[in-house]
Amino acid sequence: VQLQASGGGLVQAGGFLKLSCAASGRTFSSYTVGWFRQAPGKEREFVAAIRWNWDSPYYADSVKGRFTISRDNAKSTVYLLLNSLKPEDTAVYYCAVTRADIVTSYVVYDVWGQGTQVTVSS
Repeated sequence: VQLQASGGGLVQAGGFLKLSCAASGRTFSSYTVGWFRQAPGKEREFVAAIRWNWDSPYYADSVKGRFTISRDNAKSTVYLLLNSLKPEDTAVYYCAVTRADIVTSYVVYDVWGQGTQVTVSS
């Protein structure tokens, strides 16, 4: 499977963006898809993940209640809606796939998209 992330941009604090992660490949629907982000000088951190069967999406505490992850298996696309954005949300956002049970650690993800930049101005 190959992944293409898009939808990033420059937005003011309090604004919103919708990121997309489009996959090519035959078995996308069987993967868990995760979103991670990496700010300059910081480690890559987990943001959200959704299993293939939509079972209970996972969110980092820092984004819970503001971000929403969803997937459309028919379109082989996962979305991340970013609401109430804060300057500290500024980072490159990556999507990735895994078949592991643990979904919050980047080390278990096998394939990564190229990343999309999100910049939130204060």
